[in-house]
Amino acid sequence: MKLIKRLFNFYIDASIHVALSVFCLLEITALLLNVSINQNLAFFIFFGTIACYNFIKYGVEAKKYVLVANKYHKSIQLVSVVALIIAGYFASFLNIEVWYGIAVLLVFIAFYALPVLPNARNLRSFGGLKIFMVAIVWAGTTVILPVLSSDMHVITWDVWIESFQRFIIVLVLLVPFEIRDLAFDAPELHTLPQKFGVSNTKTVASLCVLVLFFSTFLKEEVTKLDSIAKGILFLALGVLMYFTRRVQSKYFASFWIEAIPIFWLGIVYVLVALT
Repeated sequence: MKLIKRLFNFYIDASIHVALSVFCLLEITALLLNVSINQNLAFFIFFGTIACYNFIKYGVEAKKYVLVANKYHKSIQLVSVVALIIAGYFASFLNIEVWYGIAVLLVFIAFYALPVLPNARNLRSFGGLKIFMVAIVWAGTTVILPVLSSDMHVITWDVWIESFQRFIIVLVLLVPFEIRDLAFDAPELHTLPQKFGVSNTKTVASLCVLVLFFSTFLKEEVTKLDSIAKGILFLALGVLMYFTRRVQSKYFASFWIEAIPIFWLGIVYVLVALT
């Protein structure tokens, strides 16, 4: 039992869980926009997410990332290096349009993780800004990149709407993390719950969920699959906001919240089978 728990914690701490969630959002894009996902891109994003997230979590300060004394963190470091090598291999097969998109996203990631201003270590130091940066990167990674890698190539109006919706989804999913971290975040971070309070932040997130659902009908082609899938997600995120508390169980955010894209993909698969 202890071994299973250790493996489970490693699965979460090494960012494998979040990488699986990103991969699932990629597959959802393929189903909702009816595009074919380039498998090289899919593997690049999965392994690249592991390496990137672990660097942001553990390696913003290079010395702490290279000179690791803790055995547990050494294991995470090894996974990150292997993931980076594999991601690099699959990246070599991507077309030039995808590389343009990756370059733009890397700029956002660099601004997020690395020192860019004299009075702040990085843009993560601006708590109210960091979740928007994360949402932009997730939206670009799971919507724009797969479209650029497909036969479609063109970013249509429906693709922009889907990107906007993905941005909102990630914003809402980040709210429980922001509320959980109230106990640890320094006051000068000015995160959304710090500035507006827990109740107001949850209210704004709930309004975002409404925008998410109704923006579906702004698309030029509204499919039955898309409207039902977004409707189910609308209800799930609404319930999520209701149950989000300042004091959370250990795995509420780190596992269950990050698992929502995984469960959502399962639901979309069922809807595809039924329709």
